[in-house]
Amino acid sequence: MKREMLSGKIHTARITRCEVDYEGSLEIDPELLAEAGILPYEKILVANRNNGSRLETYAIPGKAGSREFCLNGPAAKCGNVGDVVTIMAFSLFENAEAKCCVPRVIVLDEENRIIMRRGVAL
Repeated sequence: MKREMLSGKIHTARITRCEVDYEGSLEIDPELLAEAGILPYEKILVANRNNGSRLETYAIPGKAGSREFCLNGPAAKCGNVGDVVTIMAFSLFENAEAKCCVPRVIVLDEENRIIMRRGVAL
């Protein structure tokens, strides 16, 4: 049996832009993606602390070092600039692996700078 477990998380990210006229997704600084162990184009769940919405989409790499998080396309209707979101990626693990799973987590400050790291590299 396989279990779907949290494998990477970006906590307290601030939305920096919303672009409705786009195909869709969440654009994220690739340096922050790597720190959280989330791959470009990986499926993600985005929980918005400000309005309670939950959005399933995929991560698009943005400009490295920008610390930007841009909701694109229909996803742009799920939040506003300044909203605080948690971005989660999940992976499938065999039972034995799942028991040892420790997700990579980064926590960001008000300017999307990393203030804490937890977990291990996958």
